[in-house]
Amino acid sequence: MNFTILRFDQIDSTNTEALNQAKRGADEGLCVVARRQTAGRGRHGRVWVSEKDAGLFFSVVLRPTIETRFLPLVTLMSAVVVHDTLEELYAIDCDIKWVNDIHIRGKKVCGILAETCETPKGLAVVVGIGINLKSSNFPPEIAETATSIEAETNQTPNAEILLQKLTFFLSEFRDVLSGANGAEKIRAEWTRRSSYAFGKRVRVVIENETIHGITRGIEENGALRVELDCGEIRTIHAGDVENLRTV
Repeated sequence: MNFTILRFDQIDSTNTEALNQAKRGADEGLCVVARRQTAGRGRHGRVWVSEKDAGLFFSVVLRPTIETRFLPLVTLMSAVVVHDTLEELYAIDCDIKWVNDIHIRGKKVCGILAETCETPKGLAVVVGIGINLKSSNFPPEIAETATSIEAETNQTPNAEILLQKLTFFLSEFRDVLSGANGAEKIRAEWTRRSSYAFGKRVRVVIENETIHGITRGIEENGALRVELDCGEIRTIHAGDVENLRTV
């Protein structure tokens, strides 16, 4: 996959810009990178803190040639990409929290937001990736639950090297997803890297309902299987999953 990178000192949201570029016909591999976002967002409309040079704020246009039912696997694929990027560059032991967060020692270092749009060239998926480079600008409400590459390695990360490695793995795993048995392979890659795949006791908040149970793998489209205390298996397509530590 070829990449074209658009760079901004400041932008409202890299995902918004990438979606607009896709609607105007941008090819797969168009990337939007910003030093600062004024309206960065995460899942469920949450704000993503995006102070200048405090993170890698990155969105890419993808045009996956996969069945529509497998589109949620783009998020899982992207989590594998970030996981391997951080482990290779910084020798950090990472975990993937279902469905879209990368954790280090239980703290969030990266969030991923995938959004789709119809374009003249067909369906596009924009994947936004926010990686915390520094912790200095964390607001108080996330200081205890978030971390950064700088905090974990005691070194100042080079955003350009990080971007190069990220796009390298993105191209590699995009080819895996689009290839023979791609959905199955991505599910296996994600499962191998996530402690949330099996046997994790979790609390899941789904709209106005909260459930508790043990994770029992993922469905073919990436949805999480949770076994409730009564033995019922619930399939989670969207929701907030929290690890419940045993005492």
